[in-house]
Amino acid sequence: MSVETVEETAVITVTAAAAEKLAEIMKDKGIYETHALRVFVSGGGCSGLQYGMTFDPSPREIDTVVTQHGMRVTIDPQSLLYMEGSTIDFFDSEEGGGFHIENPKFVAGEGCGSGGCSGCH
Repeated sequence: MSVETVEETAVITVTAAAAEKLAEIMKDKGIYETHALRVFVSGGGCSGLQYGMTFDPSPREIDTVVTQHGMRVTIDPQSLLYMEGSTIDFFDSEEGGGFHIENPKFVAGEGCGSGGCSGCH
């Protein structure tokens, strides 16, 4: 299986804060060495789109794999069409915190989904 890996690219950006928090979660689950973060877009939400995130042990041949700040992120071709240029960030606040996906292709609030993007604002 040949999966294309893209190093430090603008296809999608993972901030240092998001990579650090994701690494912490993955290490707690014992999957940091064996899994990547899969981000995807699915139907639903106000604009017809929702973002999702899950941990995936095996990227598919058709996936794009981005590595930033030591975090591997896999994206399927269909989701990449919608998410290219997006930034995944993590914010911490007194009320909790969460991951935020900023997508310049959609105005703020559109497509902010619940499929794993808890705390998306």
